[in-house]
Amino acid sequence: MNIYKDFIMKNYLKFIYCFAWILLGLLQFPGSAWGCTSVIVSGKVTKDGRPLLFKNRDTGNPDNLMVSVQGEKYKYIGIATANDSLSRDIWAGHNEAGFAIMNTTAYNLNREGVSDKDEGYIMKRALEICATLKDFENMLDTMPKPLLTYSNYGVIDAQGGCAYYETGSKGFAKFDANDNRVAPQGYLIRTNFGYTGDPKGAKGVERYMAISDFMLSTAFSGKMNYDYMLSSIPRNLKHGLTKINLYDYMPESNLTPKMFPFCDFIPRYQTASTILIQGVKQGESPLLTVSWTIIGSPMTTVAIPLCIIPSGKLPAVVLKGDDGHSELCKIGLDLKKRLFPLEVGSYTDYIDLGQLINKQGTGIMQQIIPIEKEIKSRGLAIIERARDKGKFDKAMDDYYIWVDNFIRESYSHFK
Repeated sequence: MNIYKDFIMKNYLKFIYCFAWILLGLLQFPGSAWGCTSVIVSGKVTKDGRPLLFKNRDTGNPDNLMVSVQGEKYKYIGIATANDSLSRDIWAGHNEAGFAIMNTTAYNLNREGVSDKDEGYIMKRALEICATLKDFENMLDTMPKPLLTYSNYGVIDAQGGCAYYETGSKGFAKFDANDNRVAPQGYLIRTNFGYTGDPKGAKGVERYMAISDFMLSTAFSGKMNYDYMLSSIPRNLKHGLTKINLYDYMPESNLTPKMFPFCDFIPRYQTASTILIQGVKQGESPLLTVSWTIIGSPMTTVAIPLCIIPSGKLPAVVLKGDDGHSELCKIGLDLKKRLFPLEVGSYTDYIDLGQLINKQGTGIMQQIIPIEKEIKSRGLAIIERARDKGKFDKAMDDYYIWVDNFIRESYSHFK
């Protein structure tokens, strides 16, 4: 207790400041409200000409996994929750036509009280039947009203389309990342509010500030590529509002607990998965679309490139196992308990920073980064060969077998 008391006394004002913002959020939005952080990038401004769609998924259900489904028209892969046995809801993914979709809840849309229960279903349905942005717009137009959603849907397609659709009960407003008047830097950001909604109902403002700073710097430094974004955004530890960077408070080791306020950073206690979908350049096969996916918290689990390949296979560690759960997600959830060891009070808002990062390099996030780099490096080599050939072959099947074995072996050595 003396360790915790000493830390709290030294950081009293920071605790009070963070607590005030938590309390303000609770007063404005009673009950639990989950959020996500997202960005879409036009292929006009990425280094390789491929559009990007990124989402950090925050949810009260952290037990996530990947599914591969033959839909009504198209086959698709996507993120689902383990308890959704029929995969009624998909929370991000892409299909064999090169159409990809994700969402963030926009709490300031539908203030009349219409529910959001069809958000995941809308994405599942879109992946089943849509190939283009126009298809998605037609789907939204023809669905029965009121739509049971209040959401920012981010969409890319194999024709270079890249847009957000702020969608409420009565319809949608389109924000096109290829339109210089709308997206002068070629990208757009959404957290948990819509531009067409009531500003007083905005949520996720602090995360919006953080990712805005990051993306502006990325645009002007010439780093607009999938790898830099995938490596940096999910594990960004600089707070958008306070500008506190947790790397500045890195403890010596993970041996002595060092609790720190952890509210409204881009990665959160509630973050259950991350996906960065890399579309295709003009003339490339839509089947070369890649979903770089982290199943589980990005602070404890690693990214794997997932594609729709001829065999239909995906790595076993991200699929539903015999126990009904993703093996990789379970590993990540177990490690997350070390990051958030408190069991009473506002335990989700305080992290043991030394378990995450420390000067000895033994933090959980520091240990998973080399694992992820090896997975990405080997995966990219196979993807580049597939791009040269115009299609995937058995090499991706062999790679997925290697991924399963490498992840199991690597995580078995965690300290």
